[in-house]
Amino acid sequence: MLPPSVGVAAPAPSHWDIMQIHDLPYPDPGVPDARSGPRFLWWLFRNQLGGQLKSLAWGLLHFGSVASLPFCVGVAVQAAVDRSGGRLALAGGLMALAGAGVAVGDTFLHRAAVTNWITAAARVQQLLGRKAAVLGSVLTRRVAAGEVVAVSTGDVEKIGWFVEALSRFTAAAVTIVAVTVGLLVYQPALGAVVAVGLPVLALAVLPLLPPATRRADVQREKAGRATELASDTVAGLRVLRGIGGEDLFLDRYRRASQEVRHAAVRSARMWSLIAAVQVLLPGLLLITVVWYGVRLARDGRIDVGELVTVYSSVMLLTFPLRHFEEIAMAYSFSRPSARRAARVLALERATDTDGTRAAETPAGDLYDPETGLCAPFGLLTAVVCGDPDAAGRLAERLGGHAAQDGTSVLLGGVPLDELPLDSARTAVLVQDKDPVLLSGTLRELLDVPASGAVDPGAALEAAQCQDVLAALVQGSLGAEDPMDARITERGRSLSGGQRQRLALARSLVTDPEVLVLDEPTSAVDSHTEARIAQGVRGLRSGRTTVVFTSSPLLLDRADRVVFLHEGTVVAVGGHRELVRTEPRYRAVVTRETEEETAPAVALRADDGARPTGEVPDGLEELEELEEIEEKA
Repeated sequence: MLPPSVGVAAPAPSHWDIMQIHDLPYPDPGVPDARSGPRFLWWLFRNQLGGQLKSLAWGLLHFGSVASLPFCVGVAVQAAVDRSGGRLALAGGLMALAGAGVAVGDTFLHRAAVTNWITAAARVQQLLGRKAAVLGSVLTRRVAAGEVVAVSTGDVEKIGWFVEALSRFTAAAVTIVAVTVGLLVYQPALGAVVAVGLPVLALAVLPLLPPATRRADVQREKAGRATELASDTVAGLRVLRGIGGEDLFLDRYRRASQEVRHAAVRSARMWSLIAAVQVLLPGLLLITVVWYGVRLARDGRIDVGELVTVYSSVMLLTFPLRHFEEIAMAYSFSRPSARRAARVLALERATDTDGTRAAETPAGDLYDPETGLCAPFGLLTAVVCGDPDAAGRLAERLGGHAAQDGTSVLLGGVPLDELPLDSARTAVLVQDKDPVLLSGTLRELLDVPASGAVDPGAALEAAQCQDVLAALVQGSLGAEDPMDARITERGRSLSGGQRQRLALARSLVTDPEVLVLDEPTSAVDSHTEARIAQGVRGLRSGRTTVVFTSSPLLLDRADRVVFLHEGTVVAVGGHRELVRTEPRYRAVVTRETEEETAPAVALRADDGARPTGEVPDGLEELEELEEIEEKA
């Protein structure tokens, strides 16, 4: 989801607005109450009160019309017994009116319920998309990618189900109370039996709900873990096939899938027991009403029509009573889903994301106070860090996500976390180590928010994508222009190096003030890497570029190299200079072992024992290797 565009924002809908499906997406989905799952569900319900009240009104019409049918039948039966044609005609008219109410109410109740369901689910998806846009790569560092997928797919449907079912349940409950009161007034003797029996029916399943909810929670947790495992397996399928681990991970997924199946069966058993109770108890109530009513009729205390009316009312009340079971199921399934969604939506950047400064894009040196890293304005700065995790955290901070203690990166002396989010992202763009390519044409891939100063063709040339374009054209039927060639989901039809170069071209097209690249050439060969280094240097001339890498080819073409050790800048200089003077840097760049590095460290500590100009053992060969790589 892209940052909101600059301009006049559409007014946010009020709680009383009735959203229609064609009005989606929401101009502003609002700020959710993510303190807990139930609070989040209640927040969703309150934020579409208009639609809920509309559903409640149609539900009352529908259930009220259904509940009035037994009265009409009772009037008709009694009219037939008394041989009264007028009352029989009246009963027929009332039945026709009730039937029309049932049809109209059911139709529009269904429309309102589906609308509430879809709009609630769409609101959750918008909130998740906005949170992903705010957090960026931080999201998958704090929450498993599989869990994010589970929340944004299956969980949103269950959340929407409970939100819309609540208004239908309210209509059913109001109808049951109204009918019970009416029966007490209409026929007190039988009405008393119904008044005592209906609460028993409604509350009988309450002792079964806690174990059913626990089993549903277990099922959802296992399903979430299975989804995570499937997502990870599919993402790494190419690597798994390369190392022969495909069957191993597929067996793991089979076991996880079987655990989900067993948990689902255990959960279904409990819900089937609840459904059986919901069928058995109303049947017992009907038997009781008929038995007692027949005795009253034989004694002459009630008419046949009154008995038929009460019997029919009790029989039809089993329909709205089913909504007690549905709301219990909807809540038990939506509660863990809402808890997961709230956990994701509660994640925040370490500092203010709205920004306290004006919407301006600063320029100047990029400085990280935590490590001491400084990337001068307009230069290509290479960063060497022996710890990949530390390098990822640093790249994350350079992108505007402050450290845990609140320390923010400065751009031109301005803290990035004090800028509005869209301004911060216009100023600094971070390309992750594993960038994602979305499906679509190459033209759509490169159609990103940009300054307009960099032509897509120039970006593709600088990223050395000529062979990638040829491969895309060959794999796309009828695509004569490479820009119209199709890219499959995540670029799975391309090699790792080809995906890396396309992602690099996309980053170059945006032309930000500061471009941060995390290992942009780790999957390409040395010849291509040398040309990419030259192309990026030329295209980014006058712009600040930071490259996290340990490749000598990239390091040798950087304006300056910064070496970090244990989270702190320990050396700054040129690549060749650091190779000669900093053994720890040389160990990272040349992949030396500790045993190979130790003599050089000792020699550096004893500078007086080495004549001026003498080069440590092994550095002559290193220089020759670098010269060969440079010529390549």
